Amino acid sequence: MAAVRTYPSDVKDEEWAFVAPYLALMREEAPQREYPLRALFNALRYLAHTGCPWRYLPHDLPPWPAVYQQWTRWRDARVFESIVHDLNELQRVLLGRPATPSAIVLDGRTLQSTPESGHRSGYDGAKKRKGSKAHIAVDTLGQLLSVIITPANEQERAQVGELCRQVQQVTGQTVQVGFVDQGYTGEDAEYAAAVHEIDLQVVKKPAGQTGFVFLPRRWVVERSFAWLSRFRRLGRDYERLSATLQQLHFVVFACLMLARHAASA
Repeated sequence: MAAVRTYPSDVKDEEWAFVAPYLALMREEAPQREYPLRALFNALRYLAHTGCPWRYLPHDLPPWPAVYQQWTRWRDARVFESIVHDLNELQRVLLGRPATPSAIVLDGRTLQSTPESGHRSGYDGAKKRKGSKAHIAVDTLGQLLSVIITPANEQERAQVGELCRQVQQVTGQTVQVGFVDQGYTGEDAEYAAAVHEIDLQVVKKPAGQTGFVFLPRRWVVERSFAWLSRFRRLGRDYERLSATLQQLHFVVFACLMLARHAASA
């Protein structure tokens, strides 16, 4: 009998013990379930890590229609959002911090469009790139709190109000300060944050700066973008739906945080 093939992206036993209750939207023995839930999750992780098209999933993983169908259920139920938020609270407590943050960092990055996503793309004049923009909010550890997807021509400052609203909803109104770059300068962005009781503070570049320099607080979100870029599915915008791209950000952070949690357990 041939051995079952494993992949580096496969979920470990310690990680699965934590995440399984979130993913079980129906009973494991339910007649509608033809493939093991763990195998479906491993297939999704493989796709996120490698960036392969759905139809190119290896044949020793469940068939791509089954994986895609289960992914849409998880996506619509926002289960990975719940996993990331709960892991974030748990890891903060283990580090001796309050369960929810009092400070956040906001930023956006542009993902180049593909034929699948071209219908909703915009042109980012600063990056000289056509695509979608992911606006994210992270805590001071760099852990994801909220994501908004817009065409790339949308300004970062225009998303401040919605990001702050979502962050306060997730944290229970504990956030007091938001750190941003100079792209968020202006009274409109400041007012949008103040509506949600967040003091928006612009971290400016040093005068005469040449080359790359670590900026206080600001480097945290850049590191988060670096973590995201290690997963090839988020190297470009391959998704037809904005909701899919938005929730894939939480899938990636769930993979990262599950590994950290298992290592510290």
